[in-house]
Amino acid sequence: MSALVEFQAAFSSCPIVAILRGIRPDEAVAVTEALVAEGIGIIEVPLNSPEPLVSIEKLARTFAGRAVIGAGTVLRKEQVEAVAAAGGRLIVSPNVDTAVIAESKARGLVSSPGFQTPTEAFAAIGAGADVLKYFPGEAATPSIIKALSAVVPKSVPMLIVGGVAADGIARWTGTPVAGFGIGGSIYKAGDSPAVVAAKARAFVEALSAAGRI
Repeated sequence: MSALVEFQAAFSSCPIVAILRGIRPDEAVAVTEALVAEGIGIIEVPLNSPEPLVSIEKLARTFAGRAVIGAGTVLRKEQVEAVAAAGGRLIVSPNVDTAVIAESKARGLVSSPGFQTPTEAFAAIGAGADVLKYFPGEAATPSIIKALSAVVPKSVPMLIVGGVAADGIARWTGTPVAGFGIGGSIYKAGDSPAVVAAKARAFVEALSAAGRI
């Protein structure tokens, strides 16, 4: 199964990317197990976490066929290569770097760059981006996303990433937002698997109440 098909299946089941910024390799499997048990099957390990490639390799091996594992804060082509070698299937960036996007696609990985403007969105799409993330999400409003969706192709899903809490999911009902990247509201460095499970459950329940799953 291609990385994109695998991502689309997991995203259709639960449109959340769980961002484990600060996770350590010795914590990664247990925390991800808690997320997967609650129905969240897309996991991002930012590259500014401790030994991120070690975590990605462990997670890719442990959750093969159960979750899509990828890297966040990917800024350079050589980092894409390293993530691919570790078994990662998803490349997430805070910015639009067309070289990073092109390298991701050349390696068969899912590309999800961050953007704010139509110019950035179309540059990302032109380079091959599969998913756009509006980042930082704190700057977004339903009106802004609706305006962007008038020109951004509906075939490219749009995520809100940053500042989304479980009780804020309903705010995006009726907008073109396809899903959410959730960081500190679902995992903060040092959180136990039990704490992460409770946070994940709140998000899944909010998505269900909003009719998104």
